Amino acid sequence: MTVVDQIPSEPVDARGRVAELHVLREQALAGPSERATEAQHAKGKLTARERIELLLDPGSFNEVEQLRRHRAQGFGLEARKPYTDGVITGWGTVDGRTVFVYAHDFRIFGGALGEAHATKIHKIMDMAIAAGAPLVSLNDGAGARIQEGVSALAGYGGIFQRNTRASGVIPQISVMLGPCAGGAAYSPALTDFVFMVRETSQMFITGPDVVKAVTGEEITQNGLGGADVHAGTSGVAHFAYDDEETCIAEVRYLLSMLPQNNRENPPAVPSEDPADRRSDVLLDLVPADGNRPYDMHKVIEELVDDGDYLEVHERWARNIICALARLDGQVVGIVANQPQTLAGVLDIEASEKAARFVQMCDAFNIPIITLLDVPGFLPGVDQEHGGIIRHGAKLLYAYCNATVPRISLILRKAYGGAYIVMDSQSIGADLTYAWPTNEIAVMGAEGAANVIFRKQIAEAEDPEAMRTRMVKEYKAELMHPYYAAERGLVDDVIDPADTRQVLIRSLAMLRTKHADLPSRKHGNPPQ
Repeated sequence: MTVVDQIPSEPVDARGRVAELHVLREQALAGPSERATEAQHAKGKLTARERIELLLDPGSFNEVEQLRRHRAQGFGLEARKPYTDGVITGWGTVDGRTVFVYAHDFRIFGGALGEAHATKIHKIMDMAIAAGAPLVSLNDGAGARIQEGVSALAGYGGIFQRNTRASGVIPQISVMLGPCAGGAAYSPALTDFVFMVRETSQMFITGPDVVKAVTGEEITQNGLGGADVHAGTSGVAHFAYDDEETCIAEVRYLLSMLPQNNRENPPAVPSEDPADRRSDVLLDLVPADGNRPYDMHKVIEELVDDGDYLEVHERWARNIICALARLDGQVVGIVANQPQTLAGVLDIEASEKAARFVQMCDAFNIPIITLLDVPGFLPGVDQEHGGIIRHGAKLLYAYCNATVPRISLILRKAYGGAYIVMDSQSIGADLTYAWPTNEIAVMGAEGAANVIFRKQIAEAEDPEAMRTRMVKEYKAELMHPYYAAERGLVDDVIDPADTRQVLIRSLAMLRTKHADLPSRKHGNPPQ
């Protein structure tokens, strides 16, 4: 039975019109067919409406343009005009706060973007920007609707333009729940966070068939652009999960850490973790010997409320950690070297990862805490030829440009340019603390002694004994724990067990910080 068969013929009163409306809404809510829904479930994927139900608070979704249909002609499109046109748009709440959402419906034209489809997305993006509320896209589409030609491509241009206009104004989160190929992949790349689901979501500019035709390389869709590839190799995805339910639950958790827009602060929550809690375990977690590795995650767990934090880009550039957490209920961004991976050095990928995170925190009024244990930048021909100077400058630029409260803590090593780049006092950190195990210097004592005392070592009867003596002398003169504090480069040397309390008190003081940047259209950051 068709919709027309179910509608009373020529309704003559309001009740008849309302009955007609209910029939149309029922069809729009049901989707194209049970068979299409079963096919979606058979792939291990939820429908667009099921995803929205998981994302938003129960009963809070308000749909926009549910009865929209395309106007395209040719190639059989005139005979297929389903309601929603393959994308569901609207707003609801997450933990009581407004969130805008659009979700591709793969059951309709494979979620492909046509003119009407794109116009719906443009409208909901404009509404999100105007209302000052986060935008979440649930992506599961086959790209541009080829039957509509260049009109479909123009629709992508409108999305990209709005992604850029919303950047740094409202949080934008892309959730990849199916294929995303060609130009469509640029919209997620323009947003603040990208979530992916293993096995069912892929992103690439050119698919495996094109790659094989052009280069001769054979590769699967997941091997080319799956969740693990983008979470661990390319850095395109910030988060990757095994199933949609977990993925969308984590999107809700991330939203709980973000403000509605750039004019608000992140939501604070009451904390039962005492602000003055001592962490004596930190005295044993971090070895005094700078050559011994340890897991920085354990340090973060000791400092933050209830040991709970959300790591961003967990599997990419593991020599640096970027995470959102709370201290005394207030959201903070944490950037920390990870001595367990590459001794915590900065390299190209770590610099890019941290720079983007610092920019995000600054855009959305999230204070930044930097935990330093960095022996320098990674040396090597590949790094130099890959532009480590240019990429390292991105991190430097991001910190120097940030106006949110910034606190740095030197746990152990802080050598050379990497020390300066990692939010040192000289580039604008509001407060800089150090543990008694800190070693702040131009370079390690061994390297410094080899340079400064090269002649004495070479002329000595016992060069090794002389080198050992000179290293000890250099450490005593220029690398003792209080050298930087004596010169005002560190605000205080603190007991590691008091770190949580010190950070919380410092953040409370900085909460009303106000800083202005010079008047300009925008900076020209290193690329």
